[in-house]
Amino acid sequence: MKALVERLHPICRSMTGDGVRRTLEIINERIPLQVHEVPTGTRVLDWVVPQEWNIGDAYVKNAAGRRVIDFGRSPLHVMGYSVPVSGTMSLDELRPHLHSLPDQPDLVPYRTGYFRQDWGFCLSDNELRALPSGDYEVRIDSTLTDGHLTYAEHVVPGTSDDEVLIFCHTCHPALANETLSGIAVATELARRLARRAMPRLTFRFVFAPAAIGSITWLAMNRERVARVKHGLVLACAGDPGRLTYKRSRRGDAVIDRALALVLASREHELRDFLPLGYDERQFCSPGFNLPVGLLTRTPNGEFPEYHTSADNPDLVTEDALRDTLAVLEETAQVLEENATYLNLEPYGEPWLGPRGLYGVPGVDHLALLWVLNLSDGQHSLLDIAERTGMPFPALSAAARALSTAGLLKEEGNDAQGGGPG
Repeated sequence: MKALVERLHPICRSMTGDGVRRTLEIINERIPLQVHEVPTGTRVLDWVVPQEWNIGDAYVKNAAGRRVIDFGRSPLHVMGYSVPVSGTMSLDELRPHLHSLPDQPDLVPYRTGYFRQDWGFCLSDNELRALPSGDYEVRIDSTLTDGHLTYAEHVVPGTSDDEVLIFCHTCHPALANETLSGIAVATELARRLARRAMPRLTFRFVFAPAAIGSITWLAMNRERVARVKHGLVLACAGDPGRLTYKRSRRGDAVIDRALALVLASREHELRDFLPLGYDERQFCSPGFNLPVGLLTRTPNGEFPEYHTSADNPDLVTEDALRDTLAVLEETAQVLEENATYLNLEPYGEPWLGPRGLYGVPGVDHLALLWVLNLSDGQHSLLDIAERTGMPFPALSAAARALSTAGLLKEEGNDAQGGGPG
Protein backbone atom coordinates (compact mmCIF):
# COMPACT_ATOMS: atom_id res chain seq x y z
CA MET A 1 0.00 0.00 0.00
CA LYS A 2 2.80 2.44 0.88
CA ALA A 3 4.57 1.63 -2.40
CA LEU A 4 1.39 2.42 -4.34
CA VAL A 5 1.10 5.78 -2.56
CA GLU A 6 4.71 6.59 -3.46
CA ARG A 7 4.25 5.60 -7.09
CA LEU A 8 1.08 7.65 -7.57
CA HIS A 9 2.30 10.72 -5.71
CA PRO A 10 4.17 12.56 -8.53
CA ILE A 11 1.30 12.33 -11.06
CA CYS A 12 -0.52 15.56 -11.89
CA ARG A 13 -4.20 14.79 -11.37
CA SER A 14 -7.25 16.99 -11.66
CA MET A 15 -10.97 16.36 -12.06
CA THR A 16 -10.33 15.36 -15.69
CA GLY A 17 -7.37 14.56 -17.90
CA ASP A 18 -4.51 12.22 -18.59
CA GLY A 19 -3.27 12.27 -15.00
CA VAL A 20 -6.48 10.61 -13.86
CA ARG A 21 -6.16 8.03 -16.65
CA ARG A 22 -2.55 7.28 -15.71
CA THR A 23 -3.58 6.84 -12.07
CA LEU A 24 -6.28 4.37 -13.10
CA GLU A 25 -3.82 2.50 -15.32
CA ILE A 26 -1.56 1.92 -12.31
CA ILE A 27 -4.44 0.79 -10.11
CA ASN A 28 -5.48 -1.53 -12.95
CA GLU A 29 -2.15 -3.34 -12.58
CA ARG A 30 -3.38 -4.53 -9.16
CA ILE A 31 -7.13 -4.91 -9.69
CA PRO A 32 -8.98 -5.00 -13.03
CA LEU A 33 -10.91 -1.80 -13.67
CA GLN A 34 -13.78 -0.95 -15.96
CA VAL A 35 -13.05 2.59 -17.13
CA HIS A 36 -15.87 4.96 -18.09
CA GLU A 37 -15.48 8.12 -20.17
CA VAL A 38 -18.30 10.69 -19.94
CA PRO A 39 -18.13 13.40 -22.64
CA THR A 40 -17.80 17.10 -21.96
CA GLY A 41 -21.20 18.75 -21.92
CA THR A 42 -23.07 15.72 -20.57
CA ARG A 43 -25.77 16.75 -18.13
CA VAL A 44 -25.23 14.99 -14.80
CA LEU A 45 -27.99 15.80 -12.32
CA ASP A 46 -27.79 19.59 -11.89
CA TRP A 47 -24.23 19.76 -13.24
CA VAL A 48 -22.52 19.53 -16.63
CA VAL A 49 -19.31 17.58 -17.31
CA PRO A 50 -16.60 20.23 -17.82
CA GLN A 51 -13.93 20.53 -20.45
CA GLU A 52 -10.92 18.29 -20.03
CA TRP A 53 -7.73 19.83 -18.68
CA ASN A 54 -4.22 18.66 -19.44
CA ILE A 55 -0.83 20.23 -18.84
CA GLY A 56 2.61 19.59 -20.27
CA ASP A 57 4.86 22.12 -18.56
CA ALA A 58 4.72 25.35 -16.59
CA TYR A 59 7.26 27.70 -15.07
CA VAL A 60 8.21 31.18 -14.01
CA LYS A 61 11.75 32.22 -15.04
CA ASN A 62 13.73 35.13 -13.63
CA ALA A 63 15.90 37.50 -15.65
CA ALA A 64 18.78 35.00 -15.54
CA GLY A 65 16.61 32.31 -17.13
CA ARG A 66 16.36 30.21 -13.95
CA ARG A 67 13.05 28.59 -13.13
CA VAL A 68 12.03 30.08 -9.80
CA ILE A 69 8.72 28.21 -9.96
CA ASP A 70 8.75 24.88 -11.77
CA PHE A 71 5.86 22.50 -12.45
CA GLY A 72 8.52 19.84 -13.10
CA ARG A 73 9.40 19.80 -9.40
CA SER A 74 5.82 19.29 -8.25
CA PRO A 75 2.36 19.52 -9.81
CA LEU A 76 1.34 21.62 -6.81
CA HIS A 77 3.28 24.55 -8.27
CA VAL A 78 0.49 25.17 -10.80
CA MET A 79 -3.09 25.97 -9.89
CA GLY A 80 -5.29 23.20 -11.25
CA TYR A 81 -7.27 24.02 -14.38
CA SER A 82 -5.05 27.02 -15.18
CA VAL A 83 -5.65 28.35 -18.68
CA PRO A 84 -2.64 28.65 -21.03
CA VAL A 85 -0.31 31.58 -20.43
CA SER A 86 2.78 32.73 -22.29
CA GLY A 87 4.49 36.09 -21.86
CA THR A 88 6.67 38.39 -19.84
CA MET A 89 5.37 40.41 -16.93
CA SER A 90 6.60 42.34 -13.94
CA LEU A 91 6.46 40.98 -10.43
CA ASP A 92 3.61 43.38 -9.66
CA GLU A 93 1.62 41.98 -12.59
CA LEU A 94 2.48 38.42 -11.61
CA ARG A 95 1.80 38.73 -7.88
CA PRO A 96 -2.05 38.43 -8.03
CA HIS A 97 -1.53 35.00 -9.64
CA LEU A 98 0.86 33.72 -6.95
CA HIS A 99 -0.52 31.72 -4.01
CA SER A 100 1.29 30.95 -0.77
CA LEU A 101 0.60 30.18 2.89
CA PRO A 102 1.86 32.97 5.16
CA ASP A 103 1.00 30.89 8.24
CA GLN A 104 3.02 27.92 6.89
CA PRO A 105 5.81 29.76 5.08
CA ASP A 106 7.83 26.68 4.11
CA LEU A 107 4.96 24.84 2.39
CA VAL A 108 3.44 24.99 -1.08
CA PRO A 109 -0.38 25.12 -1.10
CA TYR A 110 -2.77 23.14 -3.29
CA ARG A 111 -5.10 25.39 -5.30
CA THR A 112 -7.55 24.86 -8.15
CA GLY A 113 -9.38 27.12 -10.58
CA TYR A 114 -12.27 24.82 -11.45
CA PHE A 115 -15.12 26.30 -13.50
CA ARG A 116 -13.44 29.67 -14.02
CA GLN A 117 -11.07 30.95 -16.67
CA ASP A 118 -8.06 31.74 -14.51
CA TRP A 119 -4.46 30.76 -13.96
CA GLY A 120 -1.95 30.77 -11.15
CA PHE A 121 1.17 29.39 -9.54
CA CYS A 122 1.75 28.13 -6.00
CA LEU A 123 4.96 28.48 -4.01
CA SER A 124 6.09 28.74 -0.43
CA ASP A 125 5.69 32.10 1.24
CA ASN A 126 9.43 32.20 1.86
CA GLU A 127 10.05 31.78 -1.87
CA LEU A 128 7.46 34.42 -2.68
CA ARG A 129 9.06 36.95 -0.33
CA ALA A 130 12.48 36.25 -1.86
CA LEU A 131 11.42 37.15 -5.41
CA PRO A 132 13.09 40.42 -6.45
CA SER A 133 11.34 43.08 -8.50
CA GLY A 134 11.81 42.79 -12.24
CA ASP A 135 10.42 40.98 -15.24
CA TYR A 136 9.63 37.30 -15.34
CA GLU A 137 8.95 34.90 -18.17
CA VAL A 138 5.68 33.10 -17.46
CA ARG A 139 4.47 30.01 -19.24
CA ILE A 140 1.68 27.49 -18.64
CA ASP A 141 1.48 24.92 -21.42
CA SER A 142 -2.04 23.64 -20.74
CA THR A 143 -5.14 22.79 -22.77
CA LEU A 144 -8.83 23.07 -22.01
CA THR A 145 -10.74 21.18 -24.67
CA ASP A 146 -13.84 19.09 -25.10
CA GLY A 147 -12.95 15.66 -23.82
CA HIS A 148 -14.15 13.42 -21.03
CA LEU A 149 -14.53 12.94 -17.32
CA THR A 150 -12.95 9.59 -16.47
CA TYR A 151 -13.88 7.28 -13.64
CA ALA A 152 -13.43 3.56 -13.03
CA GLU A 153 -15.09 0.70 -11.17
CA HIS A 154 -13.95 -2.62 -9.80
CA VAL A 155 -16.63 -5.10 -8.79
CA VAL A 156 -16.20 -8.11 -6.53
CA PRO A 157 -19.39 -10.04 -7.36
CA GLY A 158 -21.44 -11.61 -4.61
CA THR A 159 -24.25 -14.10 -4.51
CA SER A 160 -26.64 -11.17 -3.96
CA ASP A 161 -27.24 -8.03 -5.98
CA ASP A 162 -27.13 -6.03 -2.74
CA GLU A 163 -24.03 -3.82 -2.90
CA VAL A 164 -21.40 -2.32 -0.66
CA LEU A 165 -20.08 0.87 -2.28
CA ILE A 166 -16.51 2.00 -1.58
CA PHE A 167 -15.70 5.40 -3.10
CA CYS A 168 -12.27 7.06 -3.42
CA HIS A 169 -11.54 10.37 -5.15
CA THR A 170 -8.80 10.57 -7.78
CA CYS A 171 -8.54 14.27 -8.56
CA HIS A 172 -5.89 15.75 -6.27
CA PRO A 173 -2.19 15.88 -7.22
CA ALA A 174 0.67 15.15 -4.84
CA LEU A 175 -1.51 14.72 -1.74
CA ALA A 176 -0.42 11.39 -0.31
CA ASN A 177 -2.64 11.06 2.75
CA GLU A 178 -5.67 13.07 1.69
CA THR A 179 -6.14 11.23 -1.62
CA LEU A 180 -3.71 8.39 -2.27
CA SER A 181 -3.89 6.54 1.04
CA GLY A 182 -7.60 5.90 0.52
CA ILE A 183 -6.96 4.60 -2.99
CA ALA A 184 -4.19 2.30 -1.72
CA VAL A 185 -6.29 0.84 1.11
CA ALA A 186 -9.34 0.35 -1.12
CA THR A 187 -7.23 -1.37 -3.76
CA GLU A 188 -5.77 -3.79 -1.21
CA LEU A 189 -9.21 -4.50 0.24
CA ALA A 190 -10.47 -5.35 -3.25
CA ARG A 191 -7.49 -7.70 -3.77
CA ARG A 192 -8.17 -9.51 -0.52
CA LEU A 193 -11.89 -9.86 -1.13
CA ALA A 194 -11.20 -11.34 -4.57
CA ARG A 195 -8.97 -14.05 -3.06
CA ARG A 196 -11.74 -15.36 -0.81
CA ALA A 197 -14.81 -17.44 -1.52
CA MET A 198 -17.54 -15.49 -3.29
CA PRO A 199 -19.03 -13.05 -0.78
CA ARG A 200 -22.74 -12.77 -0.18
CA LEU A 201 -22.75 -9.04 -0.90
CA THR A 202 -21.41 -7.45 -4.08
CA PHE A 203 -18.59 -4.99 -3.38
CA ARG A 204 -18.34 -2.09 -5.84
CA PHE A 205 -15.22 0.10 -5.74
CA VAL A 206 -15.49 3.46 -7.52
CA PHE A 207 -12.46 5.64 -8.29
CA ALA A 208 -13.59 9.06 -9.51
CA PRO A 209 -12.90 12.76 -9.06
CA ALA A 210 -14.41 14.37 -5.98
CA ALA A 211 -17.89 15.92 -6.14
CA ILE A 212 -18.37 16.01 -9.92
CA GLY A 213 -17.22 12.37 -10.06
CA SER A 214 -19.71 11.04 -7.53
CA ILE A 215 -22.42 13.23 -9.08
CA THR A 216 -21.59 11.75 -12.48
CA TRP A 217 -21.60 8.19 -11.10
CA LEU A 218 -25.01 8.77 -9.51
CA ALA A 219 -26.36 10.24 -12.75
CA MET A 220 -25.04 7.33 -14.80
CA ASN A 221 -26.32 4.70 -12.35
CA ARG A 222 -29.70 5.94 -11.18
CA GLU A 223 -31.30 2.60 -12.03
CA ARG A 224 -28.92 0.70 -9.76
CA VAL A 225 -28.51 2.95 -6.71
CA ALA A 226 -31.29 1.08 -4.91
CA ARG A 227 -28.86 -1.85 -4.70
CA VAL A 228 -26.50 0.13 -2.47
CA LYS A 229 -27.25 -1.18 1.02
CA HIS A 230 -24.03 0.02 2.65
CA GLY A 231 -21.38 2.51 1.57
CA LEU A 232 -18.18 4.29 2.57
CA VAL A 233 -16.21 7.20 1.24
CA LEU A 234 -12.56 6.53 2.07
CA ALA A 235 -9.94 9.27 2.38
CA CYS A 236 -7.15 10.50 4.68
CA ALA A 237 -6.52 6.85 5.51
CA GLY A 238 -2.77 6.79 6.17
CA ASP A 239 -1.78 9.38 8.78
CA PRO A 240 -0.95 8.34 12.36
CA GLY A 241 -4.05 9.99 13.85
CA ARG A 242 -6.98 8.12 15.34
CA LEU A 243 -9.73 6.79 13.12
CA THR A 244 -12.80 8.99 12.61
CA TYR A 245 -16.15 7.90 11.23
CA LYS A 246 -18.81 10.34 10.06
CA ARG A 247 -22.23 8.71 10.01
CA SER A 248 -24.53 8.70 7.02
CA ARG A 249 -27.43 11.14 6.83
CA ARG A 250 -29.64 8.38 8.20
CA GLY A 251 -27.49 8.13 11.30
CA ASP A 252 -28.56 4.61 12.25
CA ALA A 253 -27.91 2.66 9.05
CA VAL A 254 -26.24 -0.73 9.37
CA ILE A 255 -22.97 0.76 8.08
CA ASP A 256 -23.09 3.39 10.85
CA ARG A 257 -23.70 0.74 13.51
CA ALA A 258 -21.14 -1.66 12.05
CA LEU A 259 -18.37 0.96 12.09
CA ALA A 260 -19.25 1.98 15.63
CA LEU A 261 -18.99 -1.66 16.69
CA VAL A 262 -15.67 -2.29 14.94
CA LEU A 263 -14.10 0.96 16.12
CA ALA A 264 -15.11 0.40 19.74
CA SER A 265 -11.90 -1.57 20.39
CA ARG A 266 -9.69 1.23 18.99
CA GLU A 267 -9.06 4.86 19.74
CA HIS A 268 -11.59 6.62 17.54
CA GLU A 269 -14.16 9.36 17.13
CA LEU A 270 -17.73 9.12 15.84
CA ARG A 271 -19.34 12.17 14.26
CA ASP A 272 -22.84 12.90 13.06
CA PHE A 273 -23.55 13.66 9.41
CA LEU A 274 -22.74 17.14 8.14
CA PRO A 275 -23.47 18.19 4.53
CA LEU A 276 -19.89 19.39 4.15
CA GLY A 277 -16.82 17.34 3.43
CA TYR A 278 -16.31 14.70 0.76
CA ASP A 279 -18.57 12.71 -1.54
CA GLU A 280 -20.75 11.32 1.23
CA ARG A 281 -22.75 14.54 0.88
CA GLN A 282 -23.64 13.60 -2.71
CA PHE A 283 -24.66 10.04 -1.83
CA CYS A 284 -26.59 11.34 1.19
CA SER A 285 -28.39 14.12 -0.69
CA PRO A 286 -32.13 13.89 0.11
CA GLY A 287 -33.18 12.48 -3.26
CA PHE A 288 -30.84 9.50 -2.88
CA ASN A 289 -30.39 9.29 0.92
CA LEU A 290 -28.03 6.35 0.57
CA PRO A 291 -26.48 4.77 3.68
CA VAL A 292 -22.97 6.06 2.97
CA GLY A 293 -20.59 7.33 5.66
CA LEU A 294 -17.07 8.75 5.62
CA LEU A 295 -14.08 6.91 7.10
CA THR A 296 -10.85 8.81 7.68
CA ARG A 297 -8.10 8.93 10.20
CA THR A 298 -7.50 12.64 10.92
CA PRO A 299 -10.40 14.28 9.02
CA ASN A 300 -9.87 16.53 6.04
CA GLY A 301 -8.82 20.03 7.00
CA GLU A 302 -7.80 19.00 10.53
CA PHE A 303 -4.16 18.00 10.03
CA PRO A 304 -1.65 20.79 9.36
CA GLU A 305 -0.29 19.14 6.21
CA TYR A 306 -3.74 19.13 4.55
CA HIS A 307 -3.69 20.54 1.00
CA THR A 308 0.00 21.41 1.20
CA SER A 309 3.29 20.01 -0.03
CA ALA A 310 3.80 18.48 3.43
CA ASP A 311 1.11 15.91 2.59
CA ASN A 312 3.79 13.72 1.05
CA PRO A 313 4.47 9.98 1.41
CA ASP A 314 6.42 10.58 4.63
CA LEU A 315 3.14 11.49 6.33
CA VAL A 316 1.66 8.10 5.45
CA THR A 317 2.71 5.25 7.73
CA GLU A 318 2.52 1.55 7.06
CA ASP A 319 0.99 0.94 10.50
CA ALA A 320 -1.82 3.40 9.81
CA LEU A 321 -2.55 1.86 6.40
CA ARG A 322 -2.67 -1.62 7.95
CA ASP A 323 -4.97 -0.42 10.72
CA THR A 324 -7.39 1.25 8.32
CA LEU A 325 -7.43 -1.87 6.17
CA ALA A 326 -8.10 -4.05 9.23
CA VAL A 327 -11.09 -1.88 10.15
CA LEU A 328 -12.48 -2.25 6.64
CA GLU A 329 -12.01 -6.02 6.68
CA GLU A 330 -13.72 -6.32 10.06
CA THR A 331 -16.55 -4.09 8.88
CA ALA A 332 -16.96 -6.19 5.74
CA GLN A 333 -17.28 -9.27 7.97
CA VAL A 334 -20.07 -7.64 9.98
CA LEU A 335 -21.92 -6.60 6.81
CA GLU A 336 -21.48 -10.05 5.29
CA GLU A 337 -22.48 -12.11 8.30
CA ASN A 338 -25.11 -9.93 9.96
CA ALA A 339 -28.34 -11.92 9.86
CA THR A 340 -31.53 -12.47 11.84
CA TYR A 341 -32.20 -15.99 13.10
CA LEU A 342 -35.11 -17.90 14.59
CA ASN A 343 -34.55 -20.27 17.52
CA LEU A 344 -36.19 -23.58 16.56
CA GLU A 345 -36.29 -24.78 20.20
CA PRO A 346 -37.47 -21.60 21.95
CA TYR A 347 -39.27 -23.21 24.90
CA GLY A 348 -36.65 -23.55 27.59
CA GLU A 349 -32.98 -23.91 26.92
CA PRO A 350 -32.21 -26.64 24.38
CA TRP A 351 -30.03 -29.57 25.39
CA LEU A 352 -26.65 -28.69 23.89
CA GLY A 353 -24.64 -31.73 25.00
CA PRO A 354 -26.16 -34.35 22.66
CA ARG A 355 -25.72 -31.88 19.81
CA GLY A 356 -21.98 -31.62 20.43
CA LEU A 357 -22.16 -27.93 21.41
CA TYR A 358 -20.22 -28.07 24.68
CA GLY A 359 -16.53 -27.23 24.49
CA VAL A 360 -16.49 -26.65 20.74
CA PRO A 361 -13.12 -25.14 19.76
CA GLY A 362 -13.55 -21.57 18.57
CA VAL A 363 -17.13 -21.29 19.87
CA ASP A 364 -17.80 -19.24 22.99
CA HIS A 365 -20.40 -20.86 25.28
CA LEU A 366 -21.89 -17.54 26.41
CA ALA A 367 -22.17 -16.46 22.78
CA LEU A 368 -24.15 -19.64 22.08
CA LEU A 369 -26.57 -18.81 24.89
CA TRP A 370 -27.01 -15.19 23.87
CA VAL A 371 -27.66 -16.09 20.24
CA LEU A 372 -30.18 -18.71 21.28
CA ASN A 373 -31.93 -16.32 23.63
CA LEU A 374 -32.22 -13.39 21.24
CA SER A 375 -32.85 -15.31 18.03
CA ASP A 376 -36.56 -14.60 18.02
CA GLY A 377 -36.78 -13.38 14.44
CA GLN A 378 -36.51 -9.78 15.67
CA HIS A 379 -32.84 -9.39 16.61
CA SER A 380 -29.93 -9.51 14.17
CA LEU A 381 -26.42 -10.52 15.18
CA LEU A 382 -25.51 -6.84 15.11
CA ASP A 383 -28.36 -6.14 17.53
CA ILE A 384 -27.07 -8.89 19.80
CA ALA A 385 -23.50 -7.58 19.65
CA GLU A 386 -24.66 -4.07 20.53
CA ARG A 387 -26.78 -5.32 23.42
CA THR A 388 -24.31 -7.75 24.93
CA GLY A 389 -20.94 -6.17 24.15
CA MET A 390 -19.70 -9.53 22.86
CA PRO A 391 -17.40 -9.58 19.83
CA PHE A 392 -19.30 -9.93 16.58
CA PRO A 393 -17.06 -12.76 15.29
CA ALA A 394 -17.86 -14.80 18.42
CA LEU A 395 -21.59 -14.35 17.89
CA SER A 396 -21.29 -15.18 14.19
CA ALA A 397 -19.34 -18.37 14.98
CA ALA A 398 -21.99 -19.33 17.54
CA ALA A 399 -24.76 -18.78 15.00
CA ARG A 400 -23.00 -21.01 12.48
CA ALA A 401 -22.57 -23.78 15.06
CA LEU A 402 -26.20 -23.56 16.16
CA SER A 403 -27.43 -23.57 12.58
CA THR A 404 -25.35 -26.64 11.76
CA ALA A 405 -26.85 -28.35 14.82
CA GLY A 406 -30.37 -27.59 13.61
CA LEU A 407 -31.22 -25.14 16.38
CA LEU A 408 -31.40 -21.96 14.27
CA LYS A 409 -32.99 -20.97 11.00
CA GLU A 410 -31.84 -17.84 9.18
CA GLU A 411 -34.75 -15.47 8.67
CA GLY A 412 -32.84 -13.11 6.43
CA ASN A 413 -29.80 -10.87 6.21
CA ASP A 414 -30.28 -7.51 7.89
CA ALA A 415 -29.25 -4.99 5.23
CA GLN A 416 -31.64 -2.40 6.69
CA GLY A 417 -32.47 -0.28 3.74
CA GLY A 418 -30.86 1.20 0.70
CA GLY A 419 -31.96 3.08 -2.35
CA PRO A 420 -33.70 6.43 -2.84
CA GLY A 421 -35.72 7.95 -0.01
